[in-house]
Amino acid sequence: MSRHPSYGKSSKGGKKRNVLKRFERIDALRKLGKWDDEKDKKVTNLPKTLVSK
Repeated sequence: MSRHPSYGKSSKGGKKRNVLKRFERIDALRKLGKWDDEKDKKVTNLPKTLVSK
């Protein structure tokens, strides 16, 4: 039995994600200079960042 064409290709590694995980967003904020480990302890309600991967 074959797979339905709507499932697409089996390799999804090359697809660009448009949502960052928390640790990725914090890393991006660190690079921009908007995150201070001593001052910023709250990891909820993080500001939006651009995905540049």
